[in-house]
Amino acid sequence: MSSDTRDSQQTVRDGLLAILPRLRRLARALAGHVDDADDLVQLVLERALSRADQWRPDGALDKWVFAIARNAWRDELRSRGRTQAVFLPEEAGMATVDDSVAPPVEQLAVAAAMAALPPEHREVVALVLVEGLSYAEAAELLDVPVGTVTSRLARARAALQNHLGSEA
Repeated sequence: MSSDTRDSQQTVRDGLLAILPRLRRLARALAGHVDDADDLVQLVLERALSRADQWRPDGALDKWVFAIARNAWRDELRSRGRTQAVFLPEEAGMATVDDSVAPPVEQLAVAAAMAALPPEHREVVALVLVEGLSYAEAAELLDVPVGTVTSRLARARAALQNHLGSEA
């Protein structure tokens, strides 16, 4: 193994540790279920580590890893041959909550509303609203025009408002 390959692998390892919380949030937003999200994170980490030599140091590591996550989740959905189902998060049954976060009822309502979105809308919400990517960055990652990101986000926001408004 060359020193360049070792350096690349070490850089990717260090970078993965730094973006792990963001990767978990993205996986949760994509999968909608804690077990599926954990499996997705594990798969993404394995793929990123095994393909560390494919990452270009001049590119953003988080975007590369998010693209791996997005593609892995799409592959998983195709292999399951199912559309997105609504699952309650495991935490829904826990009696203790952190007061600094939204009440569990609101969390469940938001999780259900997110799960009800089509996958392409959920991706845009996760990338732009949750991860804070710009429209242009999300468009580049999704390989679609910026206008498509804007349109999907507008439709996703409207669907979330309708779903959450009907819950109130």
